[in-house]
Amino acid sequence: MARGIRKKLHLGSLLPFRCGTRSFQPEHSLIGGPGFSRVVFCNNTESQRVLTYGNNYVTSTKYTLTTFFPKSIFEQFRRAANFFFLITAILSFTPLSPSSPVSSVLPLALVILAAMIKEAIEDLGRKKQDIEVNNRKVKVHRGEGVFDNAKWMDLEVGDIVRVEKDEYFPADLILLSSSYEEAICYVETMNLDGETNLKLKKAVDATSKLHEDSGFQNFKAVIKSEDPNANLYSFIGSLQLEEQQYPLTPQQLLLRESKLKNTDFIYGVVIFTGHDTKVMQNSTGPPSKRSKIERRMDKLVYFLFSILVLISFIGSIFFGISTREDLENGTIKRWYLRPDDTAIYYDPKRAPVAAILIFLTGLMLYSYLIPISLYISLEIAKVIQCTFINQDLHMYYEEADKAAKTRTSNLNEELGQVDTILSDKTGTLTCNSMEFIKCSMAGTAYGRGVTVVERALSRREELPSAIEVTNGGGQVEYSTKAAIKGFNFFDERITHGNWVNEPHADVIQKFLLLLAICHTAVPEVDEETGRISYEAESPDEAAFVIAARELGFEFYERTQTSILIHELDLISGRKVQRSYKLLNILEFSNSRKRMSVILRNKEGKLLLLCKGADSVIFERLTKNGREFEEQTREHVNEYANAGLRTLLFAYRELDEEEYNKFNEEFTEAKNSVSADRDEMMEEAAEKIENDLILLGATAVEDKLQNGVPECIDKLAQAGIKIWVLTGDKLETAINIGFACCLLRQGMEQIVISSETPIIKELEKVGDNSAVAMAFKANVLQQIREAKESLTALNKSSEALALIIDGKSLTCALEDDVKGLFLELALGCASVICCRCSPKQKALVTRLVKTKTGRTTLAIGDGANDVGMLQEADIGIGISGVEGMQAVMSSDIAIAQFRYLQRLLLVHGHWCYRRISTMICYFFYKNIAFGFTLFFFEAYASFSGQAPYNDWYLSLYNVFFTSLPVIALGVLEQDVSPDLCLKFPMLYQEGVQNLLFSWFRFLCWAFNGVLTATLIFFFCSHAIEQPAFRKGGEVAGLDVLGTLMYTCIVWVVNCQIALSINYYTLKNHIFIWGSIIAWYIFLLAYGAMNPNISTTAYKVFIEACAPAPSYWLLTLFVVITCLIPYFTHTSIQLWFFPMYHQMIQWVSKDGRLHDPQYSQMVRQRSLGPTTVGYTAHLRATSERCQETHEVQ
Repeated sequence: MARGIRKKLHLGSLLPFRCGTRSFQPEHSLIGGPGFSRVVFCNNTESQRVLTYGNNYVTSTKYTLTTFFPKSIFEQFRRAANFFFLITAILSFTPLSPSSPVSSVLPLALVILAAMIKEAIEDLGRKKQDIEVNNRKVKVHRGEGVFDNAKWMDLEVGDIVRVEKDEYFPADLILLSSSYEEAICYVETMNLDGETNLKLKKAVDATSKLHEDSGFQNFKAVIKSEDPNANLYSFIGSLQLEEQQYPLTPQQLLLRESKLKNTDFIYGVVIFTGHDTKVMQNSTGPPSKRSKIERRMDKLVYFLFSILVLISFIGSIFFGISTREDLENGTIKRWYLRPDDTAIYYDPKRAPVAAILIFLTGLMLYSYLIPISLYISLEIAKVIQCTFINQDLHMYYEEADKAAKTRTSNLNEELGQVDTILSDKTGTLTCNSMEFIKCSMAGTAYGRGVTVVERALSRREELPSAIEVTNGGGQVEYSTKAAIKGFNFFDERITHGNWVNEPHADVIQKFLLLLAICHTAVPEVDEETGRISYEAESPDEAAFVIAARELGFEFYERTQTSILIHELDLISGRKVQRSYKLLNILEFSNSRKRMSVILRNKEGKLLLLCKGADSVIFERLTKNGREFEEQTREHVNEYANAGLRTLLFAYRELDEEEYNKFNEEFTEAKNSVSADRDEMMEEAAEKIENDLILLGATAVEDKLQNGVPECIDKLAQAGIKIWVLTGDKLETAINIGFACCLLRQGMEQIVISSETPIIKELEKVGDNSAVAMAFKANVLQQIREAKESLTALNKSSEALALIIDGKSLTCALEDDVKGLFLELALGCASVICCRCSPKQKALVTRLVKTKTGRTTLAIGDGANDVGMLQEADIGIGISGVEGMQAVMSSDIAIAQFRYLQRLLLVHGHWCYRRISTMICYFFYKNIAFGFTLFFFEAYASFSGQAPYNDWYLSLYNVFFTSLPVIALGVLEQDVSPDLCLKFPMLYQEGVQNLLFSWFRFLCWAFNGVLTATLIFFFCSHAIEQPAFRKGGEVAGLDVLGTLMYTCIVWVVNCQIALSINYYTLKNHIFIWGSIIAWYIFLLAYGAMNPNISTTAYKVFIEACAPAPSYWLLTLFVVITCLIPYFTHTSIQLWFFPMYHQMIQWVSKDGRLHDPQYSQMVRQRSLGPTTVGYTAHLRATSERCQETHEVQ
């Protein structure tokens, strides 16, 4: 549409619900008081600088240059393990330490440094985003009526800015004027509240004439308003211009991050900047969630800490007893220790004190039981796992250019343990892209398209012909993606102008005219092609206008109070241009459930055109306007059963006297300043929206997203329960359930509804308290009866579905009922909650999460899903068409629901397996290392003498054993992605936590103790007596320590080599490279000055390397230590295989494509599938088999 046309639009008088001029309300008296103290001098920089308001620079970073070091240090030492190592590092500077201070501090410093670098890198990414936003450009008034580009971050309160079409508002602005003559503008708020419909804003009349840059040369005004707050939907202020005061309401407020639409430009004054803006006041970081594995890992750390304290206590007791007996009755037992002349640490006369001191020494010495690098290794592995998820091309949605995005790395392994999925419907399971597909006009149903739900219903009723559509030539067609967005209508009786030949062509004409006129859409003309597109407040409205255009009634222009239509003339059969004078628009609202327009046609007749919900329109029909009521009711019910959204169309003619009376009353209500102004306008509208004549009904489809039924089937095969929480009505929700295969023919449905005869009778009486009590009792009775049905059906192994509406759900979530409701729901194969409010979605999610203790995943795409996403263990945001609110509140964002199967069944399974194995292995290798220290301490009378060199101790976790385990945590795959999807029940290994149970941890711990026992006793006894060096000298402490350490490095690295299922070059480099690095370290460190290398000085070159026994003993000990694990794994693999091992067999034997062998493996799964099309096909087959047997 040309700019000149736009500027002349006068819509203020037509849109009273949102554009009426408001007078001062009682709340405006608060201005100047507490909480309402902001003063803005518009276009007056010098006066404004006296007030110190914040600048427009925004930051989402966690740290600044000055706070990074102290805050990140604090974050690291909040962890119990890091704090413990900090204490031991401090104690290492005392004589109690068994090692040098440097060797104790350096590993901790490296771990903390690595964690801080990770934090810095993540924060740097946020900083880059901030820089991009802060450096966006906007035109700002520089004086003398000149506007120049400036950066967003340079804006100040009081600046006048000019924002162009499709640009974001750089700060919170007060609208002064726009390209429209009445100073209105359209605003898209998807980034704020997730709503796709456009909001209409209007400036105060005093500034509405400022349409040119030069008009602001001498503009001066003062705004007084509320202080910054987080409420998006309220604003109180006043504008003083030329000694006159004008009230400001949310109608004039343009919020940062919302976008200007359908308006060439606006002028606005900056009122809130930076972190004072409402969007920043509402901003929150990703929810702070921790996975169940991480919480259990903390318990394991505390468990090992208890073991550490216990063995330190045992050692101190034995040391105290031995020390006290060193000098008894003048007899010296261990004379070589000189107990008669020693320090307090070995003084027999003060044995209890010595025992306490050796206890502290033991805490430091045995601290290697707790892996110092565990947390940072996990974080590194999880960050890389997130990168793999983000870069997975199988989860990239090319149409919208959107890839998966992990917003937190804390929950990777939780993706492999999901027990229940709670899903929104609209925009999540469906596309939220409305298509006009069917309609009923004059009692006749039109539209031959087939919806996804109808295909599902045909499967449900076993009617193959139901999925076919026959065109005029007798050929079979299938309803595919619409060639025109928003229009998927096929019917040769109506298209191409053929409707003029229908029996009730005059009714059809009025129907199509209503379709073209009854809306608030704005046409846009492509100047190159001349093609008209529409910007509408909702997808439904856009679909209606497009349908009217395609059926011969093209809305192409709005003028001051008129709508211009190119329409097909019923008599001549030609396209003609007609103008309709638009008098009033009575807008749609949730309470009205209808919208009307009042217009005057070319003959001068007054017409009221109305569209609305069937429950509202049917009751407003005149006696003579019900000619097509019965047929239309049938069609509406059919459309609802097909999962379509329906609206009824009706009209009436008005006489001049009736209209004038209405307009007078309506105008008076519109100009009222009382608190019940809106109610008065609704009452006026109520009086004229009666005595309607029914024209017909429309049906638009919100299609299922591609791959939704297949995805749900895979998830169901994986044993994951799926609940649907939707705001749609019960019939629509049920039919979407059939389309998704959550419901199927033969599955008994338990419907708990508020629409019962008893409740309806009580509601007629009007006793609210009696209704409430009876309603709750009725819901409770329905739940109990349903539980009895469930018990009976469980005996026959039949699947059962629960459907409950919003009113009943309110009662079911009360404290004394929710336990019973949850028992019922958990016993059902599928659960559908309809007419749910956002709060109810969150409460249901909380109930499932807290009462079951299982992992819950919520998935949604709109602002109404935020509570549910934040309440669940994992929140998945769909980056669809309903804005970014859900995505910004989620843990992971994906573009389509179907990607959920790969996210969970592939990445979730892998991450769970990787992290579980990684943690178990970490504890194994540290227990193995720590218990060699304990055994040597027992051998040395718990004297606190370490068998290893200080740097051996320090580098064990940090250098020689850390990289292979990180590689395992990043690269491990038990089966390929295709096999993860081919055998979905593999996912149950994570749900049942088979890989990280207490039993599995204790098995790994036992393996560690056994490894330590074999290493210590073989090494100590093998070299205790015989000569070790060439000169005949026996081995000393340095040789024993080096030998045991060599064996440990070999054993733990070979152990991880045996644990890996999927080898890559990186695995080989890290495993064998770590072993080689140990020998290189021995050579380099041993060659240093003895003051530095101490007990390691040339121990490898002069003692170990030349001795054949060193090499033979290393080989023997390594093989001996690995035999128990190898034996256990072999027995378990052959006689008690886990599910993934069976799949590995199938793969290695080349029987993946053998249906019988694959089916045999599937039959070993952990439970039957009750929903999804696989279950549907199995149930159908069973019914056919039973029928055949009966015959």
